[in-house]
Amino acid sequence: MSSAKTDTEVIIGGKVFTLSGYESEEYLQKVASYINNKINEYGRLEGFRKQSLDTQNVLLQLNIADDYFKAKKQLAVMEEELRAKEKELYDLKHELISAQMKLDNVEKQSKNIQQELETAEKEIVRLETQLKSM
Repeated sequence: MSSAKTDTEVIIGGKVFTLSGYESEEYLQKVASYINNKINEYGRLEGFRKQSLDTQNVLLQLNIADDYFKAKKQLAVMEEELRAKEKELYDLKHELISAQMKLDNVEKQSKNIQQELETAEKEIVRLETQLKSM
């Protein structure tokens, strides 16, 4: 949304309208195009064309409202899926950190054991040497 007010002419249902708003001209044209597509979609239906103009307008409004609520519901589902994925990612990161900490501890223990082994091997050599000299 821009901070400057935009005025743009659009064609809806074959009539020219001037739309004003804080959205871009491209956005306003996109909205008008959506409305035109709905008018054209329903205008192809014989049963729709037989209705009075007031009834046609109400049916179009109902259809647009239906699209809106379906999109809103889909957004809510996607937001919930996103929250679930974010929680899963959070849990996986914590598992990774925990596994890394365990690995670090195992590496430290391994290093300590390796040092103890080297010390023991040196002690064995010293004791063997001492034993031979007796």
